[in-house]
Order: sequence, then C-alpha cells, then structure tokens
Amino acid sequence: MDVNGKRTDATVLLVDDTAAGRYAIGALLRRAGHQVVAVATGHEALVELDARLRRGTLPDVALVDVDLPDMTGFELCRRIKSRPHMAYLPVVHFSASSTSPGGRSRGLEAGGDAYLTVPAEPEEIDAVVRSTVRTARLRAGDQALARRLTLLSETIVTIQAARSLQELADAAANGTARLTGGPAAVFFLGPDDELYHGTSRDRTSLALPDEGAHRAVAGLLRRLTRGQSGVQITTVPAPLWPAGFFRPGVQHDARLALILTQDGKASVCLATPTRGMRRPNPEEETLVARLAQATALAAEPLLMYQVERHVALTLQHSFLPQPHRLPELRGLEVVVRYVPSSQQTEIGGDFYAALRTGEGALAAVGDVVGHSLDAATVMVEIRHALRAYCVDESDPAVLAERLDRMLQHYHPALTATVCLVLIDPATGRTRIANAGHIPPLVLRESGTADYAKAAGPLLGVGLPHPAPTELFLEAGDRLLMVTDGLIETRGTDLAVSMEHLRAASAGAPPGLEALCDTLLDCFGHERDDDIAMLALRLAPGPPSGCG
Repeated sequence: MDVNGKRTDATVLLVDDTAAGRYAIGALLRRAGHQVVAVATGHEALVELDARLRRGTLPDVALVDVDLPDMTGFELCRRIKSRPHMAYLPVVHFSASSTSPGGRSRGLEAGGDAYLTVPAEPEEIDAVVRSTVRTARLRAGDQALARRLTLLSETIVTIQAARSLQELADAAANGTARLTGGPAAVFFLGPDDELYHGTSRDRTSLALPDEGAHRAVAGLLRRLTRGQSGVQITTVPAPLWPAGFFRPGVQHDARLALILTQDGKASVCLATPTRGMRRPNPEEETLVARLAQATALAAEPLLMYQVERHVALTLQHSFLPQPHRLPELRGLEVVVRYVPSSQQTEIGGDFYAALRTGEGALAAVGDVVGHSLDAATVMVEIRHALRAYCVDESDPAVLAERLDRMLQHYHPALTATVCLVLIDPATGRTRIANAGHIPPLVLRESGTADYAKAAGPLLGVGLPHPAPTELFLEAGDRLLMVTDGLIETRGTDLAVSMEHLRAASAGAPPGLEALCDTLLDCFGHERDDDIAMLALRLAPGPPSGCG
C-alpha cells in the first residue's frame, strides 16, 4: 500500500530529464496505484538500479525518455539489459516528439519492451505499464519454472548415481534446497527402523540435532506414512518437529513430502522449513513431490543392496574362522585378518583357511571373482571343498586341480584365485601352488622380503596346474598371504602395488599381529574390495596329523 492507502501494483523507475515531465507522469502513475522512483539522467538511473539490486528491491519496470542529456534512452536500455541480474527488467521507451517507425525499431533492437508517445491518455500510459509488467512477470515465472525443471533433472541424475543411502540423502537434500531456495533435510526410514538422513550443504558444517531428535523424526515418519500411497505433503508444527535440522537451535514448522517405497517397507521424507520462510507455491510443491518420487525409486535398490550386503557379510563372518578359533598348527604361529569393503561396495568372495593335513599344515588365501552374494556363497563352497579334499590329499597342486574341476562343474560362469601353501613345520619344507593369485611374500629372519616364484592359471578355466614351487623356511621366517583388495588401486599397475607391499612388509615390526596391523594402516582404508590376510611364522615343533 502507498501513503494514501491505495493499492500499489508496480514500482516504476521513471527516467526523464525535465522536472515537469517527471512530475506529470509520476503523478498519473501514482494515482493509478503505482510507486514511482524518478531520476533525471541515465547515469542516475544506473546508480539507483545498482543500489536497489544490492537491497533486493529492483523496480518492476523502467519508463525511459528517449532523449536524455548524458545518453540516449536506447543506450540506457542496452546497459540495463547487459547486466545479468537486470536483464529481465522491462523497459518502456517514451518520447514527446513524433516517432518514426525507425525510432521504434531502435528501441526494440536495444531490448525495449514497449514504446509510448507522450502526451498520452493516462489510461493508455497505465495500461502499457501494467501490460509490460504482467508480461515480464509471466516470462519470469516461465523462466523460473524452466530453471527449476532443469534443477530437478540435474538432481535426479545425481541421486540415480548415488552409491549409498547416505550419498542419496545428501544429494536429495541439496536438490530440495536448490528447488526451494532454503535449507532442507532428507530422511530414509528403513525396514530395520534405521534412520538415514542428509542435510543441504549450507547446514552440514554445523552441529546436528541429537539422537533424541532423530528418534522423534523416526516416530513421526512411522505414523505419518502408515497405510499411505503416493506422495503426501503435510506440515508438522513446531515443537512436534524437532529444532535444529534447518537452523541450529531454531524451531520451524516443517513442510514434509512423504512417500513409501514400492514395497512399502521404507519411507522417504523431504523436509523444508515454513516458519519465517515464504510459503511454497503449488508449482514448487509439485516439483518437490516429483523429487520425492524419484528419491524413493533410487532408494529401493540401495535398500536391497544393504540387505544383500548384510547377508553376504554374515556369510563371511559365519564361515571364516575367527582368529581365536583357528585350529592349532603345531610348530606354526598363524594370524589372520578379514576386512570387508567400504559401505559403498558389495562384499566379495575373499577367504582364508588354515588346516591340518597328513603332511603338515595347509594355509590358503583366495578370492572368488566378482562382488555379490553369489561370490560370497561360492567362497563358502570352495572353503568346504578344500577342507574335504585335504582329508586324504595334501599336495597343493592336486588340491588346486580338484578345486578347478569343482568350480567348472558347479559354477561354470565363475572364476577364482587361490594360493595354497603346504608347510612341514618339522623341516620347514614349503610347497606352493598358486592359481592366479598374488604369490606369498617370504620375510626372512635376516630382513629380506621376496615374493615366492609361484604362478599358475586361475580356477575355473580348465588349464593344467604346474607342479608346486618348493622352498624352505627357517625358524623365525614369516610368510604373508593377501588378497588383492589390500593393494589394488584403480589406475595403478599391480606390479607397482606389489612392490609397495613388499617394501612396507620389510619395514614392519617383527610380530605377526604388528605386521598385519601395519599393512592395514598403510593400505586398508576405505578399500573398494574385501581384504583377507594370513601371516604365519615357523617355530620349532613336530607336525600334527590330519584333522
């Protein structure tokens, strides 16, 4: 409202070098309900626009005299339109002299939106101003919608590329914030009642609400989505919505877009603040609802992956003997490690084994090619087959041949690598059969570290396996066996990685526990593959029988 209580429809920047013109046109515009900001020159107009841009109060239209003392109205229009944040400000040229078609064309070419010849009827001037502002607002609305649709498309591409629920939550929160122009939070409540959440980038560096607030959100999601179908948009008032998810320590009403995954087992929530914020328009809410649908679709395979990963990891832990449950191998000290891949990566088929045989102790480390529940399942089969075969056979090359035939028969589409080491603790005689795996690293008591020269085809391809490589260990010598998950790095040659492992092992402390821990500290952080390790050391002692 203006000072007279009349409705204000637009703010008009009036640029006219004559005081009488500014007074006359300004007066009729004010009587029509508009606010008027009057200046005399093009330079004054640009200064006024810069100041208003900084305050966020640009006028709705500029009414510009063609004949200004410091520049033409056409030049002023070009300068306004050349500024990125003013390019959409509509400009109406006017002139007190008769204007030729060429003059009107110059105005349009400069970026003008309309042309007036004055004097004119007050109704005509008001109608031109209103029409120009209305057209500009419609155009701005269309452009804003187009920008939001582009943002929505970009966000959907990002969330579809997410490798984990946390990545998905963060991407959806940032996309929601970009669509709405304010902070946002996204929540997933999984079938196990585990709550995943992400916040927009402007919020992540600040302290998040405590565990009690997260429990409150989980309870709200359970109640609000019970029996729901499709997207539900609702407002949860403060203090029912915990403080701090949008602004530290500040309570807001929360506008929620809620949807269940297709199987109904998990819920997705896109949350934005409403208290003290502008109310979202219907188009904006429609876009947020579309984003909620896309987020729920992207969450489904990740939730399924979480379940499969949990099953695969359970298999690994169930069938790989824990260090305290390894069989006693008289004359040998044995240490093992198993480290699952990072949360964003599927569990593979890495394994280790330490078994008693009739001719000594059999150590094995292997890896089923691939990353899935199938790989973990086949790993279990290989370990069981090896345990069965070594009851009446100790030769590592023969065992490799049998494992190869078993894999071809039952899983012809899969391959695996394995390194088998048979040690006689009484003599130190060591026989090695290597089926496509990293060869064992022999760490001598003297301080040297070298890979055993043992190689052969991987399991599952049906190629003959060479006779075992034979060497002798002395008391105090250590032998290290690892899967490639420890050292393999994308873009790095495996030979280079193996050399790094050899150097790190040579400089590690002498104990087996310290050796394994040192290597995991050096190489094992956030790996994209599982890691299995087996380290042993020869000590005097008689061999034991098969068991």
